[in-house]
Amino acid sequence: MRKILKHLQRQMRHRRIRKKVEGTGQYPRLNVFRSNRYIYLQLIDDQKGKTLAAIDDRNVELEKNKKEPSKQARAFAAGRMMAKIAVEKKIKKIVFDRGGYRYHGRVKAAADGMREGGLEF
Repeated sequence: MRKILKHLQRQMRHRRIRKKVEGTGQYPRLNVFRSNRYIYLQLIDDQKGKTLAAIDDRNVELEKNKKEPSKQARAFAAGRMMAKIAVEKKIKKIVFDRGGYRYHGRVKAAADGMREGGLEF
């Protein structure tokens, strides 16, 4: 029962955030979805209703010297890869939508990777 309540609380936070945050063609919204295993990032133009780019941490290039990279390391690499894709599409600034999650851990690592990759938000 507690797990269901936590999930509903996150959905309510996400709806509250989405009332204020909207992505445009010039400043697309970067949405974050965090599952137990992976993190998914999407650049969305809400005015047209289109997804401009999407990536997850399943197929991200990582350092070869580590056997099993942490989830935060994979999220950071996914953020850096998303920034690279966005810069190729001539997108420099975004609106960050954390998806109702607290800004720490994997969400923060993905955001830091995007900042390092050259995105502003």
